[in-house]
Amino acid sequence: MSEEITRLLERMTQTWNAGDSAGYAGLFTEDADYITFFGLHLKGRQAIEETHRALFRTSIKLAEGGPEPIVRPLTDDVALVIAGGTSSVDGVPDPSRTSVISLTALRTPEGWRFASFQNSRVSKP
Repeated sequence: MSEEITRLLERMTQTWNAGDSAGYAGLFTEDADYITFFGLHLKGRQAIEETHRALFRTSIKLAEGGPEPIVRPLTDDVALVIAGGTSSVDGVPDPSRTSVISLTALRTPEGWRFASFQNSRVSKP
């Protein structure tokens, strides 16, 4: 389970950096809940794809690597995932863009997909 979900996270970074909004959205369930760092709530694959299509036209890229994700199985078919990292703008890493994301991974007939995504910027208290 953990290896499959880690590969799903890797595909998330790869599709983001390739500007592949359809591929990125395809990592989520049809009815996924996706909450951005500024609180926008996207509902479903179509909304995720449409919103990211415009975002992927910018020069924001996700950094490879980062802290090891935490995958906590809740059942055989559901896991809580905590991951994080930073992004770059025009190839320059931007520490102000460091985030922690929480996701719910769900085993589906298509394989593992994310059913929820919550992005929070890391800041000092």
